[in-house]
Amino acid sequence: MTSNDQIIEGCKNGKRHAFNMLYKKYAPLLLGVCLRYSSSKPEAEDVLQEGFIKVFKNIGSYEGRGSFEGWLKRIMVNTAINHYKSLKKHLHHEEIDNDKGISDETDEGYVDAYSDFSPEQLMRMINSLPDGYRMVFNLYVFEGMSHKEIAEILDFQVSTSKSQLSKARRLLRTRIQEIQSKRAGI
Repeated sequence: MTSNDQIIEGCKNGKRHAFNMLYKKYAPLLLGVCLRYSSSKPEAEDVLQEGFIKVFKNIGSYEGRGSFEGWLKRIMVNTAINHYKSLKKHLHHEEIDNDKGISDETDEGYVDAYSDFSPEQLMRMINSLPDGYRMVFNLYVFEGMSHKEIAEILDFQVSTSKSQLSKARRLLRTRIQEIQSKRAGI
């Protein structure tokens, strides 16, 4: 079996079979990352392909420090962000005033509700969020970015990031409660 180091070296040396091995090894994992940031599987597949083009063009810059998988994921997330930005002109972001009380609320009290669902069900709910909500939710929850970082990356106000996250959480809670009510026969 070929190690990551051998695959990386092969890619750096332009070996076609190494690129193919890299793609086969990491495409399923990275498609999952792309799905988190996309509104459909075809869109996620487009982001994945665009991301792999960047990986292949920039593999020479990977110096072996840190996780290679982490490096790949970062490229995919950045590609998804750029894809979102290119579509953003079609989206509406509501600007809110900081004085309106949007806070960095936590999900305490909802953890038990989340445990009623499989990871696949939760991901489907997250993927069904409107694009802006989903993007901010993913960057905040999965990538651990601050509202300031998200606002800088997506080119909008910090208050917009907070608002989008708050609305995403509220919508997810509503959907979870609706499903739980149906299960309970209410």
